[in-house]
Amino acid sequence: FMSETAAALCLSAGYRNTGDRMWQTLTLLFALFPCALVQLSLVFIHRDVSRDRPLVLLLHLLQLGPLV
Repeated sequence: FMSETAAALCLSAGYRNTGDRMWQTLTLLFALFPCALVQLSLVFIHRDVSRDRPLVLLLHLLQLGPLV
């Protein structure tokens, strides 16, 4: 999960260096939007917010929820 996100960020940086703004934007959109949806589903399915566990909520906000 994390390696796929890191690869997408590296690819996006490569597109930025070559000046391809459209491909950079599409890469970021298709890489980060599903990550955000996964984190939101983990927050609501596991009900981490109701357990009063601020560290777990912070990890979800930092996109590190699957590691929990």
